[in-house]
This record gives sequence, structure tokens and C-alpha cells, in this order.
Amino acid sequence: MIDTHSHILAGLDDGAATMEETLGLLEQAVEEGITGIIATPHGHHPNFPTDVPKMQLQLEATRQLVLEKNLPLEIYSGQECRLSDKLPERLASGEALPLAESRYVLLELPSNGVPAYTVQIIQELIASNYIPIIAHAERNQGIIEKPERLSKLLLHGAVAQVTAGSVAGTFGKAIQKTAMSLINANLIHVYGSDVHHLERRPFHFIEGLDYLEKKKLGDVAEILLENNERIVNNEQLIILEPQSIKITKWWDILG
Repeated sequence: MIDTHSHILAGLDDGAATMEETLGLLEQAVEEGITGIIATPHGHHPNFPTDVPKMQLQLEATRQLVLEKNLPLEIYSGQECRLSDKLPERLASGEALPLAESRYVLLELPSNGVPAYTVQIIQELIASNYIPIIAHAERNQGIIEKPERLSKLLLHGAVAQVTAGSVAGTFGKAIQKTAMSLINANLIHVYGSDVHHLERRPFHFIEGLDYLEKKKLGDVAEILLENNERIVNNEQLIILEPQSIKITKWWDILG
């Protein structure tokens, strides 16, 4: 199983702070049955400086740690790229990184909404032969309030990722309901942990998959995991026909 979203590289952002913490996360990943992790430190986030050479050094140090500890893991390069009108040129110049050296780009929107120019950036990325993956779509306030906003982004060529902890309910009932609504509407294509910390923000990878199985969505879970594999192989994703989305009312969330 491949994890497509992680903050395991030490000292780069709000993820692992030390190599000791990185090792703990790697060992937890093995316990969860994960065989490959795409390292996706924040890229050009307003709160975290971006230093691609330092990222590359940390990536190699993490790969060396995997070898030293004989862990059955493959570590891939990547970034969680903040939405910006400069993103296409940053990818072209190597100042921003796609996932696992593929054409897939993990795109982070501001958490409070979907900016008006998002469609334009998606179109520019598509024109440059990249496929943007909307990170943790279920946790974006604009999409929570109006899921059709995600549908619009997908119509322009993007795909969407859900966080394992959202499915498992660790971000709260409202986020879990949004995540399940998007999954049931076939608006989610990729699965990632967004792991940050061994205790505060662990993987929840299997927990989320088990919840999908409990809800009789094991076939969907298999497609999400297959798509994760396809990303590292730079292959076309499985895209199911979108369905009408059931809007979750606030009284359903509280009930």
C-alpha cells in the first residue's frame, strides 16, 4: 500500500521535527502495512519556508535510515504544493515537486475556501501535462459548505484526495460526514494519511480503510489504493462516474 501524503521529513514543516521522530513514523507505517510513502512537505506555504535542496537532503537521509533499519519501505519525493499563480513555473523550474517524479501534483488550497483563480491554475497545470490532486478536499471549508465547488474543479481536470483520519472520524463527525458524502458521490480518487506526528497526527491508514469496509465500500477502498499505486507508476487513474451528492445538513451532523 502506498501513502500519497505525509510529513515525515525532519525539520522542514509542521511534521516530524527530528530524525528520531521520522524513524518512529516509518516504523508506524510498517505496522500499518504501508509499503511506500510519498514524502510531501509543504511547498511555498505562508507559514513554512521552502528549500528544495534541503528537502532533497532530508529525503536521502530518510532513505538511508530505511536501509540502515532494514525497513520494508520505499520513500518517494514530493511536495504539498500551495495554490499559487506561480505554481506552473515553479514545477517547470524544479522549485516545486510533483509526486514521485510523476505528472501528479498534490495541490493544497487555503483551508477557508476555494479561491476564484483555482480553475485557472488547474487549467494551466493540465496544459503543462500535470494532473492536480486536491489535497484533503473534505477539510476545505468552501467544499464543506458547497460540495459542488469540488465537482467544478474535477470537471476542469483535477482529481481529489481524502485523508485517512477524516474517514476514520479523528477530525470530528462533520468532517467524517463530508468525507463519506464525497466518497459516495465518486468525487474522491486518492487516499493519503497526511501524517504529521506519531501521537497527535498518526497515519490512521488502516482505521480509515476499515471504516470504508464497515460501510460496505471495500470496493471503493480498493480503487483508492490502486490509484495510489498508479501515481507512483505515473499511470492513468481509475475515475468513476460522479454521482449526485447528498448534502449533509447541520442538524444531521449534530444528531
